[in-house]
Amino acid sequence: MSQTPQTTARRRPRRAAGGDGRTAALDDSAMQRLLGYNLAQAAIPTSRIFRLRIGPLGLTQVEFTVLILLLTNQEVTQRQLGRTLGAAPSNLTNLLTRLEGKGLIERRRSSRDARAHIIGLTRRGEALAKKAAAAAEGMEEALLKHLSAGERAMLFELLAKVARLRHVHV
Repeated sequence: MSQTPQTTARRRPRRAAGGDGRTAALDDSAMQRLLGYNLAQAAIPTSRIFRLRIGPLGLTQVEFTVLILLLTNQEVTQRQLGRTLGAAPSNLTNLLTRLEGKGLIERRRSSRDARAHIIGLTRRGEALAKKAAAAAEGMEEALLKHLSAGERAMLFELLAKVARLRHVHV
C-alpha cells in the first residue's frame, strides 16, 4: 500500500488544556494541508537551533545569510543581493548600514558601472562568516538527522521550487 502525503505527514496530536485541567488532543489535520502552517512549524526548531548555534556570534538570520552569500560570491552588487534576498531596497540599505557599522562589510562603487555598489566582507566579516558557516554545518545536521540523503535532497528541491515564486507576481 502506498502512502499519501497526508498519511506520512501525520503527527502526534498537540495537547491543549481542557476546562477540567486535563489535556485534550487538538486536531490540527485541517492545518496539516497548508504549506504556510507546515513551514511555520518547521521554523520553530530551525529558529531554536539557529539561536543556540549562530546567536552567540551576534548575528540575526538575515545578517548570517548576507555574510554567507558574500563569503561564497565575488563582486556582489547591492542589486544582486536584494534580488536574492527578496528585500526591498530601503530594507536592504538599512541592513547593509547596520553590517557596515559592525565593521563586517564595506561598500564601494563598481569600476564597471558607477551606478552599482559592490558589497564585500571586511577581514573581520570574513572571519565571522567562516565561523558562522562552520557552526551552520552542525546546525543542519542536528535538524535533518532523521531524514535520509534522498529525503534531504527532495526537501530542498521542493522548497526551492516554492521559493522561486517570490520573483513571480501571483
